[in-house]
Amino acid sequence: MEAVLAALRACGARSVLDLGCGSGLLLARLVREPDVRRIVGLDASGEAIRAAGDRLKAGGVGPGVSVSLVHGSFTEPDPRLVGFDAAAMVETIEHVDPDRLSAVEKAVFGCYRPGTVVITTPNREYNGLLGVPGHRLRHRDHRFEWTRAKFRSWAGGIAARHGYAASFRDVGDVHPALGGATQMAVFARDDRDSGLVPGAPVR
Repeated sequence: MEAVLAALRACGARSVLDLGCGSGLLLARLVREPDVRRIVGLDASGEAIRAAGDRLKAGGVGPGVSVSLVHGSFTEPDPRLVGFDAAAMVETIEHVDPDRLSAVEKAVFGCYRPGTVVITTPNREYNGLLGVPGHRLRHRDHRFEWTRAKFRSWAGGIAARHGYAASFRDVGDVHPALGGATQMAVFARDDRDSGLVPGAPVR
């Protein structure tokens, strides 16, 4: 969470989408960020949305901060989610069936088009250090776990297709050969000479 917040601070985001917000761990931190004024948390689980709402009520939301919770999927384009400075997808894509990742790409990078997108996902290479056997995944709901090379290839393709530049970093304790337990990609949209209006959906 701290690595994601650092990336959001670095891009100067004032409006943030938390796509796959779960029980609101990131949302509860975002509402305390002094520069963030508008926040939307989206999750496909109604139970998670209720838990996020309870967490926000318990922790409080400062004056002048707008927070909305949406029950829905980030695989579906939604015009209401267009025009945000940044989006975060924290340990979410590995819960999506691989054949649905193209739908995630279309919705997030083709429709929403935030200025910055921060995505984290487990680094499969690190699993042995966590005691996870090679034939297993870390969580029973994970559909896949990628090596650093696979994640960078996927993210690089998205960046090239949608006018973003992608940078990568390890998160957590970093092994010199195996990297970090989690890996992060930060996509920065480049609107120069693109003919795109910032925040406008791509048809």
